[in-house]
Amino acid sequence: TFFFMVVDHVCQRSRGSRGLLNLGVCTRAVDRSNFKTCDQSSFCKRQRDIKAGQSPYRALLETMELTNSRLTLQLINDNNKVRLLLELYRLQGNMTRVKINELKPLKPRYEVPDVLIQDPPTEPLSVVAQDENGVVLSLGADEQRLIVSARPFRLDIVEGPKVLLSLNSRGLLVFEHLRLRKDTCLELCINYYVRFEFLLSCKLKFVKNTTFRRQKKYQRLRISPFAFLTPAGPTSISLDFSFPGVEHVYGIPEHADTLKLKTTDGGDPYRLYNLDVFQYELHNPMALYGAVPVLLSHNTERTMGVFWLNAAETWVDISSNTAGKTVFGKMLDFVQGSSETPQTDVRWISEAGIIDVFIMLGPKPSDVFSQYASLTGTQAFPPLSALGYHQCRWNYNDQEDVRGVDQGLDDHDIPCDFIWLDIEHTDGKRYFTWDPNKFSQPKDMLQGLKDKRRNLVAIVDPHIKVDSNFKVHNEIRSRNFYVKNKDGGDYEGWCWPGNAGYPDFTNAEMRAWWASMFAYDQYEGSMENMYTWNDMNEPSVFNGPEVTMHKDALHGSWEHREVHNIYGLYVHRATAEGLIQRSGGVERPFVLTRAFFAGSQRYGAVWTGDNAAEWGHLKISLPMCLSLGLVGISFCGADVGGFFKAPSTELLVRWYQAGAYQPFFRAHAHLDTPRREPWLFGPENTALIREAVRQRYALLPFWYQQFYNAHRTGQPVMRALWVEYPEDSVTFDIEDEYLLGRDLLVHPVTEEGLKSLTAYLPGKREVWYDVHTFKKHAGGQSLYIPVTMSSIPAFQRGGSIITRKDRVRRSSACMENDPYTLYVALSPEGTAEGELYIDDGHTFSYEKNKAFIHRRLTFNDGVLSSSNLALDSQFTTASWVEKIIFLGARKPASVTLKTAGGSETRVEFEYDSALEVLSLRKPGVNAGADWTVLLR
Repeated sequence: TFFFMVVDHVCQRSRGSRGLLNLGVCTRAVDRSNFKTCDQSSFCKRQRDIKAGQSPYRALLETMELTNSRLTLQLINDNNKVRLLLELYRLQGNMTRVKINELKPLKPRYEVPDVLIQDPPTEPLSVVAQDENGVVLSLGADEQRLIVSARPFRLDIVEGPKVLLSLNSRGLLVFEHLRLRKDTCLELCINYYVRFEFLLSCKLKFVKNTTFRRQKKYQRLRISPFAFLTPAGPTSISLDFSFPGVEHVYGIPEHADTLKLKTTDGGDPYRLYNLDVFQYELHNPMALYGAVPVLLSHNTERTMGVFWLNAAETWVDISSNTAGKTVFGKMLDFVQGSSETPQTDVRWISEAGIIDVFIMLGPKPSDVFSQYASLTGTQAFPPLSALGYHQCRWNYNDQEDVRGVDQGLDDHDIPCDFIWLDIEHTDGKRYFTWDPNKFSQPKDMLQGLKDKRRNLVAIVDPHIKVDSNFKVHNEIRSRNFYVKNKDGGDYEGWCWPGNAGYPDFTNAEMRAWWASMFAYDQYEGSMENMYTWNDMNEPSVFNGPEVTMHKDALHGSWEHREVHNIYGLYVHRATAEGLIQRSGGVERPFVLTRAFFAGSQRYGAVWTGDNAAEWGHLKISLPMCLSLGLVGISFCGADVGGFFKAPSTELLVRWYQAGAYQPFFRAHAHLDTPRREPWLFGPENTALIREAVRQRYALLPFWYQQFYNAHRTGQPVMRALWVEYPEDSVTFDIEDEYLLGRDLLVHPVTEEGLKSLTAYLPGKREVWYDVHTFKKHAGGQSLYIPVTMSSIPAFQRGGSIITRKDRVRRSSACMENDPYTLYVALSPEGTAEGELYIDDGHTFSYEKNKAFIHRRLTFNDGVLSSSNLALDSQFTTASWVEKIIFLGARKPASVTLKTAGGSETRVEFEYDSALEVLSLRKPGVNAGADWTVLLR
């Protein structure tokens, strides 16, 4: 039974071994019985059974203490008399932090470390009013107040007469306190193998009656793989938030669902629990590979965010109702208006830990992004090459296969920066090694790619083959770095190598050792043009409950249940630090991860996991990446073509066209799918794919600029339209088109056989230019667009300047010194602005030595100028400005170029009166210099 159960688990993995797949017993879609519903999650069901109503919690105002940085007071549960400690902080940047913990827990409860980049700086809180019913605190500007109501306990944040946000207004604060547990009945059950029905009488919460043998003493019991003892009793927490006037909420990735979050009444809540889900379903609140517990609310007046800092399994319930009249205590001296307004209610439920929530008050979308970035950091600035095209497959067979793919790209004139190797490149799934027969000379292979100025990515997963002849395993075991089982032995589970151990990445010493393994003298065969892919880091355990680690496994003194969602972030972090250290801190890393958490943006890229070659999966990749951008993770993409199954040629072409305009651009395919390198589908389709990839490469200067801005400011690269047009309610539900930065709008074709589509062009007083035809269109309208197989509808905003390199070569490095073309799209007022950023493309010198060029480009009153935004920077470039194209321009009588040295030269130009396009040829000025162009 155990054997066939493991076969079933392995068959349903995102990759199964070819032998098992050929057994013909594998399912073709997600097996929901492997994954819990809320009703099968004891704490979720228990919490959800508590309905909104009068809260048992009361604030003991006499215990209030106010210092310069925080307010504390005690809460008491009048039902069980347990006391909690409430801490309130006013943070810099218009944020509020709320923490709730037990006043005197039996032992410390887990508080998530390493996610915040610093202790958030505070600002003084002051009491405005107080009586026996509550206290009013000032939050600083704009008449913002924090109101603490005593009976029942409730928090409200108001601005003038408006309630912005309420906590516990529905009375759903629940805090299950630690307590001594009597498990005598359980021990009798285990020792004497009594019947399963008797286990139920012991009030154990088993969710599924299936045979599962975790340890010898369980082998006669029919115990659910979801069932775990909690030594200190139930420890779950819950808190509700209400958003008056709000109908749209977003975020809490990762789910294969719409951009706007749906109400969960009558169904399961959205689940946040990093899991390896085979061929996931669409439009489903099931958990996927990553979890970022950040939710954004938005209406025409304000954007706000809630960051629930908890790494345990979490469920998020969303409901909508109408906010009625609300009267606060007499100390408030106001009554909310009687008119009813829309309201969205959100309830967070986590299995363990404490309540630690950050309320980001905006008010603009850009403010919320800055606020969240100040807490968890910004997107890592990738090497330029990582923004190019990536060619991947599970698996390229051997070194000769890699050489053939590399040559095929050149033979068909398709630019590419990376070729990838999956698990089969290793010696028996022993990571940090190479198959001695198929990859016997890895440095020769890497050098061949380097000679063409290309790179390689090799997978390194966080499960280690238990093999006494494997030095990595021996090192980890000798240093006692493995996760432990509940009895103190090394935790082991099944994954690709068979029996595997799982390094404890929550241990800083373990992470430091892991990072050291990427040194060139440790990772034999590696070179500077080899980067890393972390897969299976949820962590994936084929014979574990829900295909992951047992919740009672131990990370030091903490149970896995408390740290689960942060495990993947720690793997990603240790790997990225290893790539930095191997270069002596000189080179920027590139690491792709499947599992992620809040803060993962600091370490690299993510992708949307093991999707399928279906039109729905292409379409859902847009809202999935848009949702990640809203919570700080800009470097996102989906497997082009779909990982599972074989795409039609139409789907493959359309996916390349969409992927070329998404931040992370990688083609990937399953082992058992037919080969699908881009030249294998006939000359016509090869040409279409080539053109899409070439468009990506021409725009690399623009992409690089967007990632530099994301790294500096926390603003997303790929943006929902409402982010830039927050007052335009038409944009609030749009998810089939998006913005790159502020200035490029893209509407990929994501439906089969489409002959036309409608794109919404926002901004009633703006204009948009088709980037392919240069035709001008008014904003604030839905535009009908006929499409052919070559169409990638994209528009440049009037008033912007976008830089491109239109000489496309085999890789980004080959284009380093190539010239720029400036596309100046004029606004209705005849103005435009943009930026140009240049550095060496791969080191930290931009940060450490200020070795970069950052220039401001402006056009106003007939004068285009380039000025220096970084006066103390030290960098030069050989690139020059080859062409300047004005869109929406009038024909000038003459064009003159002036340089910083004072010289003036006439510039040749062409003018298309039908399109109002002015083209200046070879102004010949260095891209890093000061200059002006005068149109007269």
